[in-house]
Amino acid sequence: MYDFKPDPATDPHELHRQLVEAADALTAGEPDGVANMANVAALLWEFLPDLNWAGFYRVAPRKDGNGNELVLGPFVGRPACIRIPFGAGVCGAAAQSRAAQLVADVHAFPGHIACDAASRSELVVPVLREGEVIAVIDLDSPSPARFTEADAEGIAALAALLAARI
Repeated sequence: MYDFKPDPATDPHELHRQLVEAADALTAGEPDGVANMANVAALLWEFLPDLNWAGFYRVAPRKDGNGNELVLGPFVGRPACIRIPFGAGVCGAAAQSRAAQLVADVHAFPGHIACDAASRSELVVPVLREGEVIAVIDLDSPSPARFTEADAEGIAALAALLAARI
């Protein structure tokens, strides 16, 4: 059995170091990307306070065959949007730009997609393999300005670890 409950008073940089270490332990040697995303979504939920959604969107071919889009992957939280075009909402912006999106107020983000009306802030970090986006890690919070640069850096380190494991 795994029990990952960090001390809530842990320094944010140390918390993210421990998160990446725990994700490494959970995913090392496991070739199934869906299993790895599922375990990491649960791990994010355990490690990071004040979330109402934590999980993945995977890059997959569009239903019409014209390019790619983001498709819902393993997550913890309320039911979510299934397909997101590149460039749409915070997740689509992260996928299109290949850059993290740290959004203090999602209601002020142009084109925000409200899968859960309770979400107020969001952090989305692309997972890159050989320079191409293969997924995004998406974190939502009901609190405005919940996420920090330390969170963005920590989740970027997690994304780098997972690039070859999902």
